[in-house]
Amino acid sequence: MSSHSEKLLELELELRSLRLLRDEPFYTGYFGYKMCARVYLNGDGMGKGTHLSLFFVVMRGEYDALLPWPFKQKTQTFTLKHLGDAFKPDPNSSSFRRPVAEMNIASGCPLFVSQSVLETGSYIKDDTIFIKVGGPSPSFLLQNKTNPEL
Repeated sequence: MSSHSEKLLELELELRSLRLLRDEPFYTGYFGYKMCARVYLNGDGMGKGTHLSLFFVVMRGEYDALLPWPFKQKTQTFTLKHLGDAFKPDPNSSSFRRPVAEMNIASGCPLFVSQSVLETGSYIKDDTIFIKVGGPSPSFLLQNKTNPEL
């Protein structure tokens, strides 16, 4: 078995055994929304067994009283090699309302990146995949709150 084939087999076994990665909570900017990301390496929902799934969780934060609710801003995600996705939150979903508990229900991209694309590309380096999550900062949102496309 070649070294590359062995690596793919190891990755496949790891994907099957490791279900969920959670990052540390972060703020979308100064006085921003508190969020965290959840990554399902072997997929979740529609992506189970075929994709890496990426979900976001709006959390109760220090600045919630200053922010417009529900959370409506388009969120973009990218891998190291610029594979990406974007979604605009559904303002009617409880996932994006002001949190009453510590965190809301996760919402996101069950089909974020196909596992076959991850295996054939150079998206994993030194057993690590980098995922960037971004959106406009709250100061930008407050200045442009009359534009529903932002």
